[in-house]
Amino acid sequence: MHVTQMPKTWTGEMLSLLRIGVPMALAQFIQFFIFFIDTVMIGRIGPEDLAAAGLGLVIYFGFWMLFSGPVMAVTPLISQTLGKNKDDLQKTRHYVRMAIWVIFLIAPIFIFITLFTENILTFLGQDPVISAKAGKYVFVLAFGLPFALAVMVLRNFLAALEKTFIPLLLVGLCTALNVILNYIFIFGNFGVPRLELMGAGIASSLSYCIGFFIFLYYISKDKRTHKFQIFQNFFSIKFTQLNEILRLGGPISITTLFEGMLFNVAIIIMGLIGVMEAAAYQVTLNIASLAFMLPYGMSMAGAVRIGLAAGARDNEAAKRAASTTVIACICAIMIIAIPVSLYPEITASLFLDLKKEVNSNVINLVIGFLPIATGFMLFDSIQVAANQLLRGLKDVNWPMLLTGISYWLFGFPIAYILALKTDVGPKGVWYGLMAGLALASILLSGRLLSKLNKDNYFSIGSVK
Repeated sequence: MHVTQMPKTWTGEMLSLLRIGVPMALAQFIQFFIFFIDTVMIGRIGPEDLAAAGLGLVIYFGFWMLFSGPVMAVTPLISQTLGKNKDDLQKTRHYVRMAIWVIFLIAPIFIFITLFTENILTFLGQDPVISAKAGKYVFVLAFGLPFALAVMVLRNFLAALEKTFIPLLLVGLCTALNVILNYIFIFGNFGVPRLELMGAGIASSLSYCIGFFIFLYYISKDKRTHKFQIFQNFFSIKFTQLNEILRLGGPISITTLFEGMLFNVAIIIMGLIGVMEAAAYQVTLNIASLAFMLPYGMSMAGAVRIGLAAGARDNEAAKRAASTTVIACICAIMIIAIPVSLYPEITASLFLDLKKEVNSNVINLVIGFLPIATGFMLFDSIQVAANQLLRGLKDVNWPMLLTGISYWLFGFPIAYILALKTDVGPKGVWYGLMAGLALASILLSGRLLSKLNKDNYFSIGSVK
């Protein structure tokens, strides 16, 4: 058995974190642009298709969040395995294989449900024409979901091996491929019929599918990853590893849904106030989401680092990994939050034409939202760091409970009351979201500190 050796200094740990964290953050940043580019290209078809895509993506991402748990469980499981014994090829292979098993077993359920997307949206009072387009779009997009999630499994496997630079390049390649396929299928080029919104769904699904096989090819050819033989005896079920993935993945999925659905409900509250307010909320949320990709990538790297330390049963290394991750996440969000706070008008102009009179009300609302959103971003960076670090320690049940309390028993009521029952108005939604994230950052950080401050935490077998 060869235990992974962790850096003994703070500088060494920070360098190790940045070495894998920066490429992971950039990969998340690039991946975000896939949906941004899709939105821009779909917008050229017409407003009906853009609205249909927006409705469809709400359903699509709801299932994405629901199924993401087994994917995210791979990181702590493999990191701790390799931290304990960096030559444990068999168990690592089993974790990757069983995660992919879970994804492709549940994918048909999602595809079947998408057959009823049009009926669901019509029942909820949406325009029948928009609902019909959204239904076809989501159905086609659904076939790419298992491949998209499988790519995430492979990326998490590579991250646990601290191999992140080549995956960054591959994500960039897949993004470029998506743009090319959009051009072909949406607008009907190179002899392909013009498929418009359905073409966007086909392009995304194809890019995910091709991306999966590109990652497989890389893993099969790379000297370090080839030896894991991750698809050896692929149809052999490993109940121990499958059970661990489901045990960790379930709470992770629920935690992700708690946060993701809060932002979907927030736009409904904004819609009750007015159309302009809802539009301004969406623009501000896009800015915050773009900024979030940087600390999110760094926090994923932190989960790897603390997982390796946990596997090696090195409490001091785990503390260094936790501290450096939180610092890195805060610094990462500040790169965007500070200029956004200082120059809200310039930031708004990146998304809206300031010269158009029709945009003036939305722009003024966005400018008012952005200073509050910077506080929101800060707390978001802290909570995601603490959440991912706890995940790296295989601690998922308490974080699920704490985030549920923070977002739905604290943040949501504040947002609802301030926005709809007081004179605070639409800003109240952002105050509520910020309050929920602030409480989550405090509770999750407290949970993390309580675990790491137990001197005998790793020695008593808390981490298996």
